[in-house]
Amino acid sequence: MPPALLAIACLLVVTLGYVSVCAASPFGTCRRCNGFGYALTTDRKGRPKRGKDCRRCRGCGKRIRVGRWLFNRAARLYRDGSH
Repeated sequence: MPPALLAIACLLVVTLGYVSVCAASPFGTCRRCNGFGYALTTDRKGRPKRGKDCRRCRGCGKRIRVGRWLFNRAARLYRDGSH
């Protein structure tokens, strides 16, 4: 099998896998707060305590995946343009 065809096949498998992940689970954990929804800080004794709400996920701990965001944007454009 030629290397170019093998690379295209691998890229297709990765793309279809990501599409299926976006369809099955459109929300992933926030990378900034690791799904906690807030930053962990420490008090003066060194014990962890709750910090401020995460600005990236607005305190919910979840974020929309890039592929799902693109799909939603394309679907919204199609829906708005077809009326």
